[in-house]
Amino acid sequence: MSELDAAIPTAFDPFAEANAEDSGAGSSKEYVHIRIQQRNGRKSLTTVQGLKKEFSYNKILKDLKKEFCCNGTVVQDPELGQVIQLQGDQRKNVSTFLVQDGDNFFLFNFPPTCGHEQAGIVKKEHIKIHGF
Repeated sequence: MSELDAAIPTAFDPFAEANAEDSGAGSSKEYVHIRIQQRNGRKSLTTVQGLKKEFSYNKILKDLKKEFCCNGTVVQDPELGQVIQLQGDQRKNVSTFLVQDGDNFFLFNFPPTCGHEQAGIVKKEHIKIHGF
């Protein structure tokens, strides 16, 4: 009977590794997700989620709106936390805006966008762009 018990496989969870990576506290795999949502007709909405909580979302939004000439808002979602929403398809623009510029991270007051589109908030490998 003990041989039979040893031969019976235990419950195997194929997603255990993925869940362990997702729930890793302070892991370097925290991504910023940039998505596009289709509204009605040609209208679309770009959402940015996953930014660290230390950042001032309103200041980032203000600079994004000024840089790309679009309207936007910060929405509090119960599951996702704070999400930045922008009008139009701004995925590439937002990703270039958020890309790491050298080794400087500006937590609260990053410099105003004086002609260049890099704020130095996240590294390029930590950005995931979703959509079409």
